Amino acid sequence: MEMDFVWNDGGRAACGFVGLTGDCVTRSIAIATGAKYQDVYDRLGKESEKSPRNGIQTEIAAAYLAEKEWERTQGFDRPLVIDELPQGVFILHLTKLYDRCPHFSTVIDHVVHDTWNPANDEYFIKSYWTGVAAQNRRKATGSRDQESATESQDLTQAEFDKILDRLRKLDRTANNCGSTESEKHNALRMMQSLMLRHNLTRDDMLDESNVDSIQFTRIACPVNGRRACNWEKNLAAYVTKTILPTTQWFSSSKGHRTLFWFYGPRSDVQNALALFRELLLTIATSAHLQFGGFTRGSGASYAEGYVQGLPTSSVEEKTSSEQIMSDLALIHSRTMTLQSAANQWLEYECNIKLSVTCRAGRDKFDEAAASRGRLHGSKHDIAVPGPQLRLGRK
Repeated sequence: MEMDFVWNDGGRAACGFVGLTGDCVTRSIAIATGAKYQDVYDRLGKESEKSPRNGIQTEIAAAYLAEKEWERTQGFDRPLVIDELPQGVFILHLTKLYDRCPHFSTVIDHVVHDTWNPANDEYFIKSYWTGVAAQNRRKATGSRDQESATESQDLTQAEFDKILDRLRKLDRTANNCGSTESEKHNALRMMQSLMLRHNLTRDDMLDESNVDSIQFTRIACPVNGRRACNWEKNLAAYVTKTILPTTQWFSSSKGHRTLFWFYGPRSDVQNALALFRELLLTIATSAHLQFGGFTRGSGASYAEGYVQGLPTSSVEEKTSSEQIMSDLALIHSRTMTLQSAANQWLEYECNIKLSVTCRAGRDKFDEAAASRGRLHGSKHDIAVPGPQLRLGRK
């Protein structure tokens, strides 16, 4: 994960909320003020007379922060550069040129606390808020809040899985013809209490593979050059399609760099990014040592061949067992569901709709260099950092 970004949902999962949402205002205020997510959510919902899950008007948030003695400063539409902000806690109101969908985000001592990093996009600071109480709280607690943010999110997700498992067991008891009327009544009462306490519905417990409780994010890997090499794109596609199919990728440019974005379930995105960086460095270094570069000519051909030669599967599927075929079908169905949910999250939370672009291929392809690359790539032992035991359930 990048040095200037900490994944933080503001306590949304800890309060029992699930599903896809565009709650950046509630999330940023909860993170910055230290208030409970549920309290901020309820208050903003009451003031706006609608659910704040898909955002609220800026002035409603401004009034709430003014009540909490947070001071608002106009940003004069200057570009978002994290290092140019002073030390402290800030709630940023960000906009893009010709885009009417703003974003709220919290920055603490030059570190973005959000479910994705807006500093990698072309955002401008429209205004920002600072609060004396937040600065005092930060000085009192030190940096331990940042260090434990990711750990606490993993903990709350694990606890949430236990709640779902408890609900399913109660549901089986309530529907078991062998249970007494008293047991059924108690099971239903406990189910209702748990669902009300954690803001759940029966749909959340029907399927153990329900993706509504998955925490999504997107993280960028910057590479030099406004136009990415073909082999870099092929490498991103290899990582997401072959190794970690629950993740997806897209590219954009910022300044003189190309950003390779990976998005999907949070832990899988972190693993995909780490693997992509490792392979990127290995291939680029090998091409540079043998051919003096990796962006054009024989060096680029070698790199393309290297990606083509990477192992396509770590498991030989040589059996026609119906059980294995059934398991593969379930895994594929689960992957497709996660990808669809991630695309919805990308649109709801980040206001991004992807489009496919095609460019003409380059000439002067060196087949001999590509063959050498395929040979070296086929010998590469792919090791996924921190693989999960269950898809997307961390």
